[in-house]
Amino acid sequence: MGLTVIRNADSVVTMDDARSEIADGAIAFRNGVVVAVGPTGALAHVIDAADTVIDARGCVITPGLVNTHHHLYQSLTRAVPGGANASLFGWLKCLYPIWANYRPEDVRAATRLGLGELALSGCTLSSDHLYLFPDGVTLDDTIEAAATIGIRFHPTRGSMSVGVSAGGLPPDSLVESEPAILRDTIRVIDRYHDASDGAMVRVGVAPCSPFSVSQGLMRDSALLARDKRVMLHTHLAEDADDVAFSLERFGCRPGQYADDLGWTGPDVWHAHCVQLDHDEIDLFARTRTGVAHCPGSNCRLGSGVAPLRRMVERGVPVGLGVDGSASNDSGNLLAEARQAMLLQRVTGGAGAFDPRTALYIATRGGAQMLGRSNCGSLEPGKRADLAVWDMADLFSLGAWDKVAALVLAPPPGARDVFVEGRAVVRDGELVQSSRAEIVRDAQRSVARLMRLA
Repeated sequence: MGLTVIRNADSVVTMDDARSEIADGAIAFRNGVVVAVGPTGALAHVIDAADTVIDARGCVITPGLVNTHHHLYQSLTRAVPGGANASLFGWLKCLYPIWANYRPEDVRAATRLGLGELALSGCTLSSDHLYLFPDGVTLDDTIEAAATIGIRFHPTRGSMSVGVSAGGLPPDSLVESEPAILRDTIRVIDRYHDASDGAMVRVGVAPCSPFSVSQGLMRDSALLARDKRVMLHTHLAEDADDVAFSLERFGCRPGQYADDLGWTGPDVWHAHCVQLDHDEIDLFARTRTGVAHCPGSNCRLGSGVAPLRRMVERGVPVGLGVDGSASNDSGNLLAEARQAMLLQRVTGGAGAFDPRTALYIATRGGAQMLGRSNCGSLEPGKRADLAVWDMADLFSLGAWDKVAALVLAPPPGARDVFVEGRAVVRDGELVQSSRAEIVRDAQRSVARLMRLA
């Protein structure tokens, strides 16, 4: 790829160690790597040599946003009647029968829909947690679909092995045998996981939750992941029912349960963690165990307000997640950053959480938690993953501090998004996929699922 320069930005938010913000900034990148960042005037010699020059006057440039928890298959089941006013367990029981009707083409359509929405909202890296595999569905369906959108993808091979007849929550029809789970997990890691610096796909291991898998599978999954040198992911301490289940079934709180089974460490990140107590937060800080904070979903399901401020203060690695669109109903990460900030202010006062801290968690915090130290900041040598935000349009115009306004008065989407130096969004439209095709395929799948329901 040739040399591209984006210049004249009102601010380039680097998210480097000093969290530098460069006024009248410019960024240059070639072959997927940032080669220069600085004031536009200081990069004049680089601009003169550029193959492509893009003007960003009136815009703010940030590292691409990082989504650390999602269930992309759920993008076809937003606002489902019966689940709209339910808490976690009731909501799951409402949705499981619908998800049991999925086919591979539905998962592909949902993945493209969810990742298209994320890309348009400035996301350059997303994880995914697929834990049910009806009617021939495989993780391959999500990986192949993600490649058509163009953002980095960190799919996780999820699983459920304890059905309702064995005291679990999911219907027996949606659980798998544990030997089959482990065999297929090995298969997808060997086929798709890429540990290289500029990898577009990395695979994780992700038993669904304490109420849908056995302790044996949790242990075996941890051993497998470490043998393969991939990351581990699951749900933990999502709401009061989740904690009560752990106390009744295992005789301990969720944090202790995770630690006992080998599920703490810098190669582990847990979704939600709304109900962690002080000792569990200290455990995660000490072991560098990550948390995917999903404020929108937590509000939607009435799960509570996660102790995000204490986690950050204690040094727990934290990223943001939109969670599944069936429990959030949206996949906009910038909106999620705003929600995270507001919830901490509701519980801790107006000074409890700063917009720039929320933006850091949404970018570099999430990238580091997913083991991508080469992403999440705009510095020479880092991957060229970035978003350009038009702050001169109706939604943000009038903001005096345009960086803070990304969280306080966010635009509805990014103007431009680049991943590995390649355009994924330009002028607010997808570049590598057809929006019309994504909509058509999703509508077809939704119509079929609604008929079956």
